[in-house]
Amino acid sequence: MTDPRIGSLQQAVPALVLKTAADDLVHYGRDWTRRWAPAPLAIALPGDAGEVQAVVRWARAHGVAIVPSGGRTGLSGGAVAAHGELVLSLERMRRVLGFDAVDRTLTVQAGITLEATQSAAGEQGLAYPVDFAARGSCSIGGNIATNAGGIRVLRYGNTREWVAGLKLVTGHGDLLDLNRGLVKNSSGYDLRHLVIGSEGTLGVVVEATLRLADPPPETSVMLLALPSFESLMQVFAELRSRLELEAFEFFTARALHHVLAGGAQAPFAERHPFYVLAEFASGGDAREVAVLAAFEHCTTRGWVGDGVISQSRDQAAQLWRLREGITESLAPHAPYKHDVSVRVSAMPAFLADAQALLAREYPEFDVVWFGHVGDGNLHINVLRPAQMDADAFAARCGQVTALLAATLQKHGGSISAEHGIGLAKKDYLASTRSPEEIAIMAGIKRVLDPAGIMNPGKIFDAP
Repeated sequence: MTDPRIGSLQQAVPALVLKTAADDLVHYGRDWTRRWAPAPLAIALPGDAGEVQAVVRWARAHGVAIVPSGGRTGLSGGAVAAHGELVLSLERMRRVLGFDAVDRTLTVQAGITLEATQSAAGEQGLAYPVDFAARGSCSIGGNIATNAGGIRVLRYGNTREWVAGLKLVTGHGDLLDLNRGLVKNSSGYDLRHLVIGSEGTLGVVVEATLRLADPPPETSVMLLALPSFESLMQVFAELRSRLELEAFEFFTARALHHVLAGGAQAPFAERHPFYVLAEFASGGDAREVAVLAAFEHCTTRGWVGDGVISQSRDQAAQLWRLREGITESLAPHAPYKHDVSVRVSAMPAFLADAQALLAREYPEFDVVWFGHVGDGNLHINVLRPAQMDADAFAARCGQVTALLAATLQKHGGSISAEHGIGLAKKDYLASTRSPEEIAIMAGIKRVLDPAGIMNPGKIFDAP
C-alpha cells in the first residue's frame, strides 16, 4: 500500500517527479559505503529551486526528514536514507546557468557533475581545477557539502577556495543567496563558508557560482618506486623544492596489486614496497633539467629505487590509472575506510605511530594505504575477508578506529580529511572537535533547521 504522505507531497508539488519503485529506493537510498540498508520513504526529484523549497516546506509541515542526494559517491554514509527519510535528489538540476567572462565565474545548478562542470569551463578557455577520480558521477552540490579535495589540492586547494557564491534552501524552506560572487564582502558572517562542508545538515545547496582558473600548464607525470616508508617525505621535499608540482600521490604495493588485478599494466619489472606519482609542469630545457636533477638526487640518496617519466598523454593517463583505479579495485572487497589528515609537518611522526598501530591491531587483514601526502591526507582501507560476517567486520574495525582517532588527536589531526563525517565517523567527531565546537555546530543547525529535518543523524546527533 502506498504511503498516503506520498500522495500528499505530489499534491503539494504537482510538477515534482517522485519515484517509489523498490529498485529506486535502494539505488537512491545509499552511497558507496554499502554499510547501511537503504529504507527511504520515496525519492523526490525537483526540477528547480522553487520545487526544492516546496518540498522542504511540505517535509517540515509533515515531520518528514530529508536526505539531500547528489552523485552518492560519498564514503562516510552522509547520503544514506535508512530510516524512512525522503531522498531529495538533484539529478534533474544539472544545467549551466551562466558564465561571466569578466569575473571568470561559472554558475551551475547543484546536480551537475564535476566532469560536466570542467567541460563547461574548458569551453570558455578556462578550467575548474578541483578534480578526483569520481568526476563523472559526483555532483557539485555534493562536492560543496563535503568540501571535497581530491588529487590537486597541493596546487589548487579544496572546493572551498573555488566557491564564489551559492544558494541554499534552509530547513525553513527559505532560499538564501550567499555572497553573490563577490570577491570582497566584509558585511558580517560569511554564511557561504558555513554551508561548505556541512553535509546537507543545514539545508540543500541548489546553485553555485564557481571561480575558474587559467588552463593548467603542460604537465608530465613521474612514477617513482620507493624502498621504504621513511623516504616518502624526503622525496616530497625534494620534488617540491625543484619542480612546480600539480599533484603528489602515494600508494603501497598492496594498492598496486589490486589495480593490476583489474587489468592495469605493471609499471616496473620488479615490485617495490611503496610508490609515488607526481604530476608537474613541463616544457622547456630548464624544467627538463630540474626533473632529471631531482630524480638523480633521490636515487643517489637511496630514496628511490626506480622510476619512469611519461612521454605522452596516453602514458601519463596509464600512470594515473594506477592511482585513480585504487578505489574501484577495492570496492568488491567491501573495505572499511579511514580518511584522515594531519599537518604535513606532522606526517612522519603520525605515519610511524599509525603504521605500528594498524600492524598490531589488523594482523589478519589486508590493509591498503594511499593518499594525497602533499596535503597531509591519507586513505587507509581495511579489506573484509570473504568469509567474515559484515557486522562482525564493522565492529572489529570500529574498535580500531577509536584507537586511530586517539592517535590523530595526539598529532593534532582530523578523523575526516575530505569524505565528511556522515554516519561512519560520527562516534569519533570528538577526537577532532572540542565539546564547545560541537555545541556551537548544534546551535547553528537549530537556527537554520529548527525542525531537525535536514539530514538528521549525520555529523552529530542534534539535541
